Amino acid sequence: MSMSNLKYRKSIIFAFALTIMLWASAFPMIKVALHAFKAIDLATLRLLIGALILFIFALVKKLPLPQVKDIPVILLLGFCGFTVYHTALGIGEYYVSAGVASLLVSTTPIFSALLAKVFLKERFSTKAWIGSLIAFIGVGFISLGDHHKLNVALIGVVLILLASFGESIYFAFQKYYLDKYGFIPFTIYTIIAGALFMVIFLPDSVHQIPHANVISIMAVVYLGIFPTVIPYICLAYTINKVGVSDATISLYLTPAIALILSFILVGEIPTILALLGGIVILVGVTLTSLNTESH
Repeated sequence: MSMSNLKYRKSIIFAFALTIMLWASAFPMIKVALHAFKAIDLATLRLLIGALILFIFALVKKLPLPQVKDIPVILLLGFCGFTVYHTALGIGEYYVSAGVASLLVSTTPIFSALLAKVFLKERFSTKAWIGSLIAFIGVGFISLGDHHKLNVALIGVVLILLASFGESIYFAFQKYYLDKYGFIPFTIYTIIAGALFMVIFLPDSVHQIPHANVISIMAVVYLGIFPTVIPYICLAYTINKVGVSDATISLYLTPAIALILSFILVGEIPTILALLGGIVILVGVTLTSLNTESH
């Protein structure tokens, strides 16, 4: 029993680690890709590569189509969770460093919890409110991190918080559809839906490719395959085995890994204020999550 139990534990830890590493790697890789691609083109190519792979996967696995009445919501969730998220994150990373972007994105669970309180009438305790406030004080520290370029940094901070808000809409309203369709089919539907909104940018995006350097093209392909597709499948496995709250708690490790990878891959050294802000955000988010999930 203990042997199979150990194997089971190992597979969960592996799925966790892979999710965190791949998601964290996206932040510096976006920076690499932005050397040669406009943010909108990067988001377009990344989503369309991911959608194409998932579309082939869906055909091979003969996944059923979603019900017609659910399509408008799937389109909306795909738009918020993928189109808005990837576009705003890409443009935001022009203005702020990759490590800082990953810290700002970690406010997503707070927006999700707030949306769940307002629209789904879920409980949001006093401690959760305090946690949210602490996290946004952390965002404030990060915004002040580059005091010479404050107005520029602020545009980036606002855009990345918009990305985070888009993603939180996706997380807050997905439960009914996750239960109905299952994690992987729902993820495939929404990524393809998100990609559909980007098709209008495709001619321009493809036009950028011959002018880009090999490293930037490889970064786009990497982003399309690895952080866009694989973590969701790993997360599906983990949620299935340990439940949503335990599975998503691990995602707070993502910014720490992203800071390390941003240093290794693009040589970014975060300011002391940014690091301080990051710690404050993570304390706040953890406090909020613990107090929204325990009820």
